[in-house]
Amino acid sequence: MSWWILPTTADIGLRAFCADAPGAMSEAAIGLQSIQMSPKGNDSATSLPKMNDEWTVEFSGDDLERGLVRWLEEVLYRGSAEDQWLCESKLDVADGRIVAQVSWVDADMIEREVEVKAITLHELALIEVSEGEVIPGVDSDIPSFEGPGWMAQVVFDI
Repeated sequence: MSWWILPTTADIGLRAFCADAPGAMSEAAIGLQSIQMSPKGNDSATSLPKMNDEWTVEFSGDDLERGLVRWLEEVLYRGSAEDQWLCESKLDVADGRIVAQVSWVDADMIEREVEVKAITLHELALIEVSEGEVIPGVDSDIPSFEGPGWMAQVVFDI
């Protein structure tokens, strides 16, 4: 697992780590999906037939944090309005565009426990962690992370 639930007072958040920014964004999306699913929904997501597709998301210039928000908004939208429940993704991020190779299942077949209403900007981060730099853990919930790599952090409105 490369993502962990971030303790917050009212909403729910996560922190994800990966070797590169696209990977951290992808891990954040998988975390978003996992937070929403019930255990039964998780079982369904792994056993249902998967469709492969390409999703494209535009964002402003070099603002990777905005790109993270736009990507997660797209995942949330696709799951609720297009009945496409994201299961896996590989992202290519360049020039204000995310091109994602995705696998998804029928969202109607996924039982959910938590409704995420929106992606917030509260405590939002998508940062490169230099070699030897340490991002401290949060309580006992999230481990420390030592670079090199990338960290994504986002809070969801529930």
